[in-house]
Amino acid sequence: MSSSKSLLVGGYEVVIGFETHTQLATQSKIFSRAPTAFGAEPNTQASAVDLALPGTLPVMNKAAVELAIRLGLALGSHIAEQSVFARKNYFYPDLPKGYQISQFEIPVVQGGEVSFFLGDEKKTVRLVRAHLEEDAGKSLHEDSALGGGGQSGIDLNRAGTPLLEIVTEPDMRSSAEAVAYAKELHKIVTWIGICDGNMQEGSFRCDANVSVRKPGAPLGTRREIKNLNSFKFMQQAIDYEVRWQIEQIEDGHAIQQATVLFDPDTGETRAMRTKEDAADYRYFPDPDLPPLVIGRDWVEQVKAGMPELPRAMADRLVADYGLPEYDATTLTQSPAMAAYFETAAKASGQAKLISNWIMGEVSRRLNADEGDIASAPVNAAQLAALIGRIADGTVSNNAAKQVFDALWTGEGSDVDAIIEAKGLKQMNDSGALEKIIDEVMAANADNVAQFRAGKEKAFNALVGQVMKASKGKANPQQVNDLLRQKLG
Repeated sequence: MSSSKSLLVGGYEVVIGFETHTQLATQSKIFSRAPTAFGAEPNTQASAVDLALPGTLPVMNKAAVELAIRLGLALGSHIAEQSVFARKNYFYPDLPKGYQISQFEIPVVQGGEVSFFLGDEKKTVRLVRAHLEEDAGKSLHEDSALGGGGQSGIDLNRAGTPLLEIVTEPDMRSSAEAVAYAKELHKIVTWIGICDGNMQEGSFRCDANVSVRKPGAPLGTRREIKNLNSFKFMQQAIDYEVRWQIEQIEDGHAIQQATVLFDPDTGETRAMRTKEDAADYRYFPDPDLPPLVIGRDWVEQVKAGMPELPRAMADRLVADYGLPEYDATTLTQSPAMAAYFETAAKASGQAKLISNWIMGEVSRRLNADEGDIASAPVNAAQLAALIGRIADGTVSNNAAKQVFDALWTGEGSDVDAIIEAKGLKQMNDSGALEKIIDEVMAANADNVAQFRAGKEKAFNALVGQVMKASKGKANPQQVNDLLRQKLG
C-alpha cells in the first residue's frame, strides 16, 4: 500500500477493501456446455448441470482456467500448481443446488498487486487472491404497485457462468482511491481479454467493504456494499456509507457487520442482511471435482501469448516518446487508444502534439458522440498528417481545428485538400508580413509608445492587430519575432 498519509474524514480514517466479480469471457459455462451469451430469453441457457438435476456432474472449463492464469500473470501473482474447489452452502431461490462451487482454502491465483496513479501520486493495492467460482441465477421481482401482484421469477441463464472473484487487502483510504483502483482493474481485465467489462450487464461487479476507525486504532467493523455497477455510484455509495458510519459512532451506536445495497435514487445505502462469515457457509471440498492442477509449461505457454500490459506500455511511452507520466497513463486506457497514438506519433514524429490532440480534441469529440477511439471518424494517419502541417507551419492551431472539424464531419478526407479549399494556409512570407506589421505600427502609435515604455500588454495588443489584419493567416511565432525586431 502507498505510504502516504491517510486522508481523515471527521477525524476518522476510512478503510476500504474490494471484492470484484469478473465474468470470464468464455463461450460456455464453468462446469457445463451451456452458452453464456447475454440477453437470451429467461431459462433458455440453463443445462441439466446448471439446474442441478439428479445424476449430473460438473466438468471443468479449461478456457476459464486459462483466463485465470492470464490475470495472475498480469498482476504478478502466484499461480497455484494445485488448487481445490469447495462447496459454499447457502440457500437462495436462484441457486438450484443449495450451494455454490467456489474456491476457499487454496485459490488458483494468490497475492499480486494493482498499481495506479491518483493525481500524480502512485498507489498500490495488494491482492489477497483471485478464485474461480460459478455465478448464481437471477431473481426478478415484480412490483405489486405496478400491477405485477408482487410475484418473483427465477432466471437461471446466469447460473454457472464462470467468475473470477478478485479480493484485495483493506488498502484503500478514500472513495477516490477505491474508484481509481476499480478503473485500473477494469482496464487490466479488458486489456488482457478475460472480461468484456460491461458493468451494466453485470460482467464486472464490485463489492466494497467499508469501515472507519480512529487513526492507529484496530480495524473497525465493516459493512459490504454489494453489486456496484458504475464508477459514479461506487463513489457516491462509499461516501454515503462513510458518513453514515461516522454519524452512528458519534451518536454512540456500534456498527453491525452487514451486507448493504446502494439506492442511486436516494443516494443512500440500506441493510439487506447481516453479514455471514466463512463458518456460516460450511465450506468443504467438492467431492465431484478433483484438484485443479496447472503445470508450469501451461503457464509459460499462456505467458508467451500475453499482450504488453498497460503499465509496462505507459513506462515505454515515457521512455521512447518523452511523454509525461500523465499522458502515458491516459493514452493506455485501452489497446485501441495506445495503438492509435503510436501509429500517429510514428507517422508525424510529433509525439507530444499527437498526445495533446488525442487527450484534447479527439477525446472531446468522442465523449460528445459517446463513441470510442476505434470508431473515430478521423483515423491515426489523418491526425498525423494534420499535426505535420501544424509542425511545419502550414496551418495555425486555430486553422487546424477547422481542418479537424471537416475531417470529423466527413466534409473531406485529405488534410492538404481541405487546407487549400478553405484557404487556411498560414502566411509565411516574411516580406508580406513585414508590410502588415509596418502598417499596424503606424496605425497604433500609442501602443508602440506604451510598449517601448515597458508595458508588455501593449505588445499583445499589437500582435492581435497583426493577426486581425492578416485574417488569422500569419504565423504567430513569426509575428512575435518580427514585431519585436521592429520595436527594438
